[in-house]
Amino acid sequence: MIIALGSNQQAAEASPQLIIEQAIDALRGRGPVIREISRFYQTSCFPFGAGPDYVNAACLLETTWSPSEVIETLHAVEQEFGRKRIQRWGQRTLDLDLIAVEDVVCPSLKTHDKWRNLDLSTQKSEAPTELIVPHPRVQDRAFVLIPMMDIAPDWVHPILGLSVSEMLDALPSSEKVDVIPLNVQQ
Repeated sequence: MIIALGSNQQAAEASPQLIIEQAIDALRGRGPVIREISRFYQTSCFPFGAGPDYVNAACLLETTWSPSEVIETLHAVEQEFGRKRIQRWGQRTLDLDLIAVEDVVCPSLKTHDKWRNLDLSTQKSEAPTELIVPHPRVQDRAFVLIPMMDIAPDWVHPILGLSVSEMLDALPSSEKVDVIPLNVQQ
């Protein structure tokens, strides 16, 4: 399973980098094995101007849990770090997203297609009520794909048939230059 991590707010004197490190430890403490952790990256807030820059990373998680059990755990860890789901794409102390589970597509190809193809204005105001895997916008986000290159460059999107590397190559250079590696000990 591939998990994306992000933070752009401090919490209890902890920087976004420290929050992500602690979140990885919190996940590990709940039982999953963390197989790989990407470098940490500084990225502009998405959408642009919605808040301070983010620190983003990705990790490869091994567990026997179902995707719904993973998302429940991710939400519990977010809540532990003070995440409140008030505004879509708002600032947050911690954002944990289930990006992919090997070649699993859920809940259905039809639902995935609907959410993957939504225009940006609709995406800002609507959120799915069910878990969608792979993440419906992974192919559009350099701040997710670049950390994924560190841990799973050969993962192939089960619907698009493109590897992480190919999806990243398809993005405009202007979106990739904003994802800057940080010198963070992991």
